[in-house]
Amino acid sequence: MKIREIRAMRGPNYWSIRRHKLIVMVLDLGDLEQKPTNKIPGFLDRLRALFPGMYEHRCSKGCAGGFFMRVEEGTWMGHVVEHIALEIQTLADMDVGFGRTRTYGEEGVYFVVFNYIEEKVGRYAAKAAVRIAEALIAGEEYDLESDIQEMREIREREALGPSTASLVREAQSRGIPWLRLNRYSLCQLGHGANQKRIQATVTSQTSSIGVELACDKEDTKDLLEKSEIPVPKGDVIKTERGLREVIEDIGFPIVIKPINGNHGRGITTNIDNLDDALVAFHEAKKVSRSIIIERYITGSDYRLLVINYQLVAAALRTPAAVTGDGQSTIQELIDEVNKDPRRGYGHEKVLTEIKVDEMTKKILKEEELELNSILETGRTLHLKDTANLSTGGTAEDVTDVVHPYNVFLAERIAKIIGLDICGIDIMTTDITKPLTETGGAVLEVNAAPGFRMHLAPTKGLPRNVASHVIDMLYPHGQDARIPIVAVTGTNGKTTTTRLIAHIAGSNRKKVGYTTSDGVYIQDRLTMEGDCTGPASAEFVLRDPTVDFAVLESARGGLLRAGLGFKKCDVGIVTNVAADHLGLKGIHTLEQLAKVKGVIPETVMPGGYAILNAEDDLVFGMYRNVQEGVNLAFFALDENNPRIQRQMKRGDLSAVYENGFITILKGEWKIRVAKAVDVPITFDGRATFMIQNVLAAVLAAYTQGFRVPDIRTALKTFIPSPSQTPGRLNLFDFNEFQVLLDYAHNPAGFRALKKLVDKMEGSPKIGIVAGIGDRRQEDNENIGRIAAEMFDEVIIRQDKHLRGKTEEELIAMILKGVHDIDPNKKVTVIPSEKEALTYAISNATKGSLIVVSSDVVPDALNLVMQFKEEETQRLQEKIEAV
Repeated sequence: MKIREIRAMRGPNYWSIRRHKLIVMVLDLGDLEQKPTNKIPGFLDRLRALFPGMYEHRCSKGCAGGFFMRVEEGTWMGHVVEHIALEIQTLADMDVGFGRTRTYGEEGVYFVVFNYIEEKVGRYAAKAAVRIAEALIAGEEYDLESDIQEMREIREREALGPSTASLVREAQSRGIPWLRLNRYSLCQLGHGANQKRIQATVTSQTSSIGVELACDKEDTKDLLEKSEIPVPKGDVIKTERGLREVIEDIGFPIVIKPINGNHGRGITTNIDNLDDALVAFHEAKKVSRSIIIERYITGSDYRLLVINYQLVAAALRTPAAVTGDGQSTIQELIDEVNKDPRRGYGHEKVLTEIKVDEMTKKILKEEELELNSILETGRTLHLKDTANLSTGGTAEDVTDVVHPYNVFLAERIAKIIGLDICGIDIMTTDITKPLTETGGAVLEVNAAPGFRMHLAPTKGLPRNVASHVIDMLYPHGQDARIPIVAVTGTNGKTTTTRLIAHIAGSNRKKVGYTTSDGVYIQDRLTMEGDCTGPASAEFVLRDPTVDFAVLESARGGLLRAGLGFKKCDVGIVTNVAADHLGLKGIHTLEQLAKVKGVIPETVMPGGYAILNAEDDLVFGMYRNVQEGVNLAFFALDENNPRIQRQMKRGDLSAVYENGFITILKGEWKIRVAKAVDVPITFDGRATFMIQNVLAAVLAAYTQGFRVPDIRTALKTFIPSPSQTPGRLNLFDFNEFQVLLDYAHNPAGFRALKKLVDKMEGSPKIGIVAGIGDRRQEDNENIGRIAAEMFDEVIIRQDKHLRGKTEEELIAMILKGVHDIDPNKKVTVIPSEKEALTYAISNATKGSLIVVSSDVVPDALNLVMQFKEEETQRLQEKIEAV
């Protein structure tokens, strides 16, 4: 078997609108296409032995053991690989269950699709599943445990921490979108101008001074002491001499900790002699140059969590420990504790496995014990100095019993330090009594406190502390989203995107938009190239200046990784025509329509799916929109039966009637503008542009823009290199005209022909090219349409041949031309620059040169250079006279 490609979907996609996290593997079975599972001796037995848990895979049979039935009957290896990939992730404690195996459109080649929790784990699972299947086929031993452990370790490295993940989950539950901004814990909640940022449990609203204070234990202690907050007696030292001096002053027992440590690193507690103090001092020195020495306060360790200056949770923390039974060794007791299903590797579960580390060995030595020592019945042995959950500690929720004075104290401390989210560590014998009565003390104030102990305590009531953070960041009524208009289709999507952005910008919106030419923030080009994929969409949605997004979404990005957003307010599909067929497993118009149909399917309830009523495949997309989504249709013919039905229902549509761009609200007509007054329509002659205008006008109207403002914007949207680069850019030379357009498929050429037929130039010269990643029939059709459209055809070559040779592409266009007119004048000039230069240099009076370009900036610059040179020559003649 050969893996051709592995893609990771991260948003709504061709395979699923709801399941965003999918691995899509293109797998070539090779000779195994002729060997279904029932023709491989012993395969089922070996599969059952390695994966007994697969009995739960119901598969198409719909019952337990269903997948094994399929294997016994005979299924193909791609299907088996899908189930292995799901099962090994589940064995690594990442429970997944969605999978599909479908033909790629080539014999023996399949799409193997399955969901993942962590992308890198999913990619690993895809490759491992193929290795495992090959071992099972060959009857070879396979080290499955090694793969499972590797996947656990990848997850631990790549996954968000439990605190950050809880905030993301809470945001998602409220419909708040989010983006991960780096490979660590920096995340963005919301979009554009309405975004907030979190990093672990620090937010974009958290005071940097407060964080700095909390990280400096000396300053924190000083501030609290001055505010009459009980803190342990102690001092900050840097040398062994200083250590001895402080011990002489405060006596034993003591605590030694680094001044700027966290997560319990370098902390040693309950030290009662100088030798141990010296060892602890040097441990703390590994973390920080300055060391805090404090009197050890007896009692229990409590964490009080304050969010938005209110106490929301409290937990009693206990260090990792085992209790003897008089028979088991300490190691056996640790192993037994680690069997608790709530314990796992790192942060994968609510509790962490207890590991024997240097701290554990030190404690055992002090207690004169070894790992093989048998602990007497009932004796509890703490295995760590600190009660952190990350080292195997446990937590008990005590929120409801904290004394009101201690609540007051915690909330006052948060204000003193200036932290909107903080964890306050208190040592006291009884949290139900005031700290002043028990002789307890505040040990630390922590910025970015962990939430895990409160979200899933070992004992007591779980607390949804993340909800308090989201309440603080987004108070009731505050929106986290910005309007998103998504545009797709075979042709017209870039112009439609630009026009909507122009209308919104003209109405004082700060617009970010993506196109096949680049990404624009407030009409400034910030990224060049074809930017119609998910990364470009996220680029716009990350920008804190943007309050309105218009996102062109093309086939390529949708198939490569899905959408860069989960929901949109408006989804537009302009049309579906033959283009890029035969690529990425998409072979038919119906499949292409399914790809484009992802856009209207992601429109959120209350939003609008705007569909072309004159395109059967586009119109049919209305069947798959979510419940609660409004439908709006557009058509050039107001008598279109689909538009008539829409009118009778009282719903929204847009038509071209009596020369007007008109919105239909039920049967009421709202005439927006005459087409001849809208420059992009070329005096109403460019009907394909009128379609784009209709879609854009509907989008603007649904977003609350006033009709007079829409009309003004339409009249100021000029087909020019600045506003619509490469889309019907007409240059008037002294004796001829040059029209530059991006038409690049048969449907685009047919639409262009309708306009060119109405233009007066003669002769009409076309500069066209074959496209390497299109089907032969598509390139030949371009040649046929060119032969019908032009008096002379100049064949050039695209900058990127995309898999075919120059000779092959020229031959395809020539065949198409000669199918229509064997005597048509054809000139072959492979270089676009040379072809343009030839056409302009040889242009006759009254001629029209039409250029179909793939690298628009290069062609535009060359035409504008010729135009400038002509203007300069005319100016010199005038000056000479």
